[in-house]
Amino acid sequence: MESDVVAQFTEITGSNPSLATQYLQLADFNIEQAMQLYFENGGAPLTEEPVPSATGPSPSRPTGYEDNSGVVHIDSDDDIAIDEARSAPQARQPEGLTFEDDEAMARRLQEEMYRDGRDSSDGVRAPIARTTETLVGPEADFDDGDMQASILGQLRARQQRSSRPGIFNQRDTAEIWAGGDESSHRERLAAATGGASEASSKQNMLAEMYRPPFDIMSRLPWDLARQEGRENEKWLLVNIQDQSIFDCQVLNRDLWKDPGVKETVKEHFIFLQYSKDDSRATPYLQYYFQASDVSENYPHIAIVDPRTGEQMKVWSGPPVVKPAEFLMQLHEFLDRYSLKHNVRNPVAKRKPEKKEKSIDTMTEEEMLEMAMRNSLGDGVEQTHRVVDPDDLTRSTEDVKGKGKAAPTDDVLMGEDDLAEEPVEEASSLFWTIPDDRPHTEPPADPATTTRIQFRHPSGRVIRRFALVDSVRRIYEWLKADPPLPEKAGVEFELNSMGRNLIDSLDLSIEQAGLKNGTVMIGYLEDL
Repeated sequence: MESDVVAQFTEITGSNPSLATQYLQLADFNIEQAMQLYFENGGAPLTEEPVPSATGPSPSRPTGYEDNSGVVHIDSDDDIAIDEARSAPQARQPEGLTFEDDEAMARRLQEEMYRDGRDSSDGVRAPIARTTETLVGPEADFDDGDMQASILGQLRARQQRSSRPGIFNQRDTAEIWAGGDESSHRERLAAATGGASEASSKQNMLAEMYRPPFDIMSRLPWDLARQEGRENEKWLLVNIQDQSIFDCQVLNRDLWKDPGVKETVKEHFIFLQYSKDDSRATPYLQYYFQASDVSENYPHIAIVDPRTGEQMKVWSGPPVVKPAEFLMQLHEFLDRYSLKHNVRNPVAKRKPEKKEKSIDTMTEEEMLEMAMRNSLGDGVEQTHRVVDPDDLTRSTEDVKGKGKAAPTDDVLMGEDDLAEEPVEEASSLFWTIPDDRPHTEPPADPATTTRIQFRHPSGRVIRRFALVDSVRRIYEWLKADPPLPEKAGVEFELNSMGRNLIDSLDLSIEQAGLKNGTVMIGYLEDL
């Protein structure tokens, strides 16, 4: 029975029986699952990877060839050579290598990989080669079996033309980051990088360093990811990458490996990371990222509402956002927005900058002005700039000017005097807090301390507190050392997640939910 399944697998995929047995054993001889794994993995062996040798002689004959039927023949003697190359001791790396050396090497390897062997001394990327595909053969009288064979043949050909795996283009194979001993993990890493990680210990280190965040990524298609987000009340966090831009690789190295970022993403988001050439990214690129062909828009990260499909926040273009900054902005977003049906999210207070007119609708004067502006280098960046929708929910001035009352002031003036009692009580509590106790930041310890971001009319400030410190300690610090010197002695309010912290003076920072949080400072004289 198993031999029949192996024969059927080899007939459809064009692989050899040994490779077919590997995939079938992995899928418990379920031919549908085995074929899916085979095409997703590009038909690569699961246990054996070619290893380039730095000292051994190059082979005098090819390790395999493809006949006219599309079948790849591999000599079994090559397996012995691969095993011997793997078992050979590797050269000891010189000590004293710095982090900058690793990054410089990573940049060089990436440039070599995406240069595709062409001379790039002029700094201009070669044009994309023309490709032609035939979806269905010219025969008009074939049966269902011929059609299936034709489709599978096209899938194999397309997979062969896809970019080869490497350190900066690692494959997401099944359970590749599962636990196990060191040798098993190394084999899985070699399968993900197409054997590039086996070249040297340096290459292996780079492969680990720039490994995509498979442990927090969702494999769901776009529509199913939105459905899961609606059911579990989680935002969609999308990262579109251009593998040829090193800043995108820096995200994998620094941002997505940060423990705080990973914890927040797992708890509140469904994380989707796509390459811009990935077919799974097509729905997102069509609706949200039409300027995906502009390199200045990378790295690209966005938050999407799974209920409405609205793009809520965007990080696009250099410089690469730092992990601490990104984490603060994530928590600020979670403070301002909610997926609860009874919560009203912020709405846009201003319109985005006016986009360029279509050339067909321009007058001669407008076309001449645009040509002059583009020739001077102005306006090109403006045309393709990705707007952050979250910025549109903030007014150009964070605080209203003096003499400008809020529209609700008239309503508040007409309310009963009983409504003013809580305000007076809160005001009296504020003045009982001492103003001569400045704050000294404790040593950094993720287990006992946290960083809190404070936003005020002129900007923001970040301070570290102990988790056991009371909320009163924050008031004492702000009164003793105000971020705006001209506001010294002015009464203020602290708000977080829609509540006034004056009611939580005796709670600890951890109990008040301020860990890695954002606090808004509002001065009463400006409200």
